[in-house]
Amino acid sequence: QLQLVESGGGLVQPGGSLRVSCAAAGGTLDYYVIGWFRQAPGKEREGVSCRSPSGIITTNSEAVEGRFTITRDRAANVVTLQMDDLKPDDTAVYYCAADPGPFTGLCSLVPGRYDHWGQGTQVTVSS
Repeated sequence: QLQLVESGGGLVQPGGSLRVSCAAAGGTLDYYVIGWFRQAPGKEREGVSCRSPSGIITTNSEAVEGRFTITRDRAANVVTLQMDDLKPDDTAVYYCAADPGPFTGLCSLVPGRYDHWGQGTQVTVSS
């Protein structure tokens, strides 16, 4: 059973950067679509970035396009979300998730497509 563990959240000032990581155990991420999602208090969970198994396809939401980058360290079996130029509206609990497919050629930012979830890590952007 694939298990995902997020780390790297914290407090950062507006305009700053933060990197959150998702470590996988019990399986290789080579065969999964990986997505990053976030949920702020009182709001629905929303997709921010996803990556195809090969890494050729990545998708960002409009809210984070140009500021967030999803990458994978294959040897370490870790997927990372680099977040730059952070804004107070980016404050949320961030979750990684894995979709075993079948891969359709695109990666989805819809939470219901994903079967495996981490426990989340808090990111707070505030001065």
